[in-house]
Amino acid sequence: MKHVFLVIILGLSQFIFSQETHTIRGTVKDFSNGETVFGASVFLKGTTIGTTTNEYGFYSITAPKDSYTLIISYVGFEDIFKEINLNTDQTLNFEIKESETLLDEVIINADEPERVNIKKPQMSVSKLNSTTIKKMPAVLGEVDVIKSIQMLPGVTNSGEGSAGFNVRGGAADQNLVLLDEAIIYNTSHFFGFFSVFNTDAIKDIKLYKGDIPAKFGGRVSSVLDIRQKDGNSKKFTLNGGIGLISSRLAAEAPLFKKKGSFLIAGRTSYAHLFMPLIEAVEDSKLSFYDINLKTNYEINENNRVYLSGYFGRDIFDISSLIKNQYGNTSANLRWNHVYNDKLFSNLSLIYSKYDYQIILDFIQLDWVADINNYNLKYDLGYYINEKIKLDFGVSGILYNLNPGEIKPTDETSPINYLKLEQKRAFESGVYVSAEHKITDKLTAQYGLRYSRFSRLGGQYITTYIDDQPLVYNSLIGIYEEGEENGETFYEKSESIKTFNNLEPRLGLSYQLNDFSSVKASYTRTSQYLHLLSNTASVTPLDVWTPSGKYIKPQQANQYAIGYYRNINDSKYSIELETYYKTTDNRIDYVDGSDLIGNNNIETEILNGEARAYGLEVMLRKNEGKLTGWLAYTWSKSEQKTTGGKAGGPGINNGKWYNTPYDRTHDVSLTGIYNFSKKWDFSANLVYQTGRPVTYPNSQYIYEDLSIASYSGRNESRLPAYHRLDLSATYIPNSNIDKRWKGEWVFGIYNLYNRKNAASISFNQNEDTGVNEATRTAIFGIIPSVTYNFKF
Repeated sequence: MKHVFLVIILGLSQFIFSQETHTIRGTVKDFSNGETVFGASVFLKGTTIGTTTNEYGFYSITAPKDSYTLIISYVGFEDIFKEINLNTDQTLNFEIKESETLLDEVIINADEPERVNIKKPQMSVSKLNSTTIKKMPAVLGEVDVIKSIQMLPGVTNSGEGSAGFNVRGGAADQNLVLLDEAIIYNTSHFFGFFSVFNTDAIKDIKLYKGDIPAKFGGRVSSVLDIRQKDGNSKKFTLNGGIGLISSRLAAEAPLFKKKGSFLIAGRTSYAHLFMPLIEAVEDSKLSFYDINLKTNYEINENNRVYLSGYFGRDIFDISSLIKNQYGNTSANLRWNHVYNDKLFSNLSLIYSKYDYQIILDFIQLDWVADINNYNLKYDLGYYINEKIKLDFGVSGILYNLNPGEIKPTDETSPINYLKLEQKRAFESGVYVSAEHKITDKLTAQYGLRYSRFSRLGGQYITTYIDDQPLVYNSLIGIYEEGEENGETFYEKSESIKTFNNLEPRLGLSYQLNDFSSVKASYTRTSQYLHLLSNTASVTPLDVWTPSGKYIKPQQANQYAIGYYRNINDSKYSIELETYYKTTDNRIDYVDGSDLIGNNNIETEILNGEARAYGLEVMLRKNEGKLTGWLAYTWSKSEQKTTGGKAGGPGINNGKWYNTPYDRTHDVSLTGIYNFSKKWDFSANLVYQTGRPVTYPNSQYIYEDLSIASYSGRNESRLPAYHRLDLSATYIPNSNIDKRWKGEWVFGIYNLYNRKNAASISFNQNEDTGVNEATRTAIFGIIPSVTYNFKF
């Protein structure tokens, strides 16, 4: 079937385009290390014919027979000009060199986010490179991918010490996070203090907040696509850093007579060495480590294989009372194949796993759980001609979800053994999308994704009277578990429930002039996995569950429109976007829901709907001694949940209420100042409206007990969140020819010691009986120093 599809496409293109044309194709790499370059512009001077390199540095251009000047351009690198006589198909590979102007202390443009591309229809996408991230201030001196993207418009966190991130009013589980195409389910170390992504191993980061390409599926809020370095194919290099609580080391080198290369990078913390100094947590351990691996081999000009992997783990042992460990494992075996001058393919076999364990010695309990998946995907890019590029492919993911096995650690334990039902599911997708240059000014990107999800058998499913797992008891005014009337067993070969969805995508770009454009997009997405958590942020103990007999898949529709302008020869740029997003079948939890160790989670939830809308503004300075950006977001994120078939008032009496991710105002200012060849300075300034919370608004006395009465869900807010971070980088020897390069990075997180509230709890003073509110803050002011080196 695959080959029939290819023959049809090839035949149609030859029939439609009969003018004599020829194709140039090849790869673009970094001269210094052999890394392929993603997003380099390749175009024919004096024409509108051009393209950009894909994730693997591949490009293809088709143009009428003639003589041209071919230009290869990439921010921070020297342009390449090559005269070509296009009278036959040609393969041209290029290596681009870092611009010599970077040696001038006045011009700094390699460390910036991607400039605004006013021509491409892709919108609502942000890109950062690892160099930019490394120059931004970070907590405890550890540079961080997740905290860096939170400086972009439309992206927020759930507070300090929380994992994950929120995009355009969505929950953390609505983000698809990929590391070399492998799904990462928990992005945090130290419960959110650091991310699992080691910037020494990262090459490219793209965040799709909307207008999500059709090749991505499975989440309704965003896609964070992170690509690891391939490894230096020119020479052996060693780089790393030594900080106050963690250190890292990365090695890269060529292999197989420079037909391949490898990367190995590792990080570890030694915070546990300082734990004995804290009396309250004596005899405690607190540490994390991770390892990144990647290697590749060029079989010939048309075939290359890649093998990449990640392994990371967090370990906590609090005074031998609570032991907790969790981590991610992933691996990806890829095969890049060039069929001909116009057709490029990538076949990937991917494994991903997230697992955790908690041991509570004081009650002799041991709990383990995990989620793992196997993913086979085949993506193809077909460069039909100078006006149309086609992407298409198929994928299939097999999920195995083990929500928990609870067992006693000792014969005297009061804990009874319990193994929750393991859940299996299969998600498949097929997609096709096109980037179509309709006129010199109008470009479209349109596509369609078909997804199919089957909750597989191999277990018993509880059935309920009237098929209602949750019912409303009007006598006492609460939701209760529905009455069971039996169980149905499904064989492994059976499907418990199957869902099918069409997900159209459309993006348009109209170029107003040489330096400005307007864009619009529509994206429909479906999500079949749900994170079971009634807390505001992700925790290591959260459980994923698939859609099935009682849980419907989430479906989102997002509309966006924007204006983009490059100013003063692209030295400055401005981006304005407004969006409106709706989500159906968003899980909501009834008051007092019990999610831990629950085999029948459908008895604790209702299906609701969510909406989010907002305005995002980003101003960037791209060149000069001072670079950076100002991001502002005004937004609203709400949810409404009625009782539905279960009856009753639903949540918050069925009225719209603020989601925990609603932040009315979000302002981020990032500046990087190149003072001299020896000194760089950077700063982050952040302000966010406080997170919505539910507070008690009154109390009453019953039999000498003080009982709190709470307001509507999320009607109150925590105090506003704000902080200022500074860092300074000192380079003792700025000689670029020196083999050993070192730098000192001095940082201050939260310069003015703001006690931002992670939570506020309410209680009664035991001595005076007076009600009290207690603010919990995670961080105050934190200085740091790190030594980075490269050899």
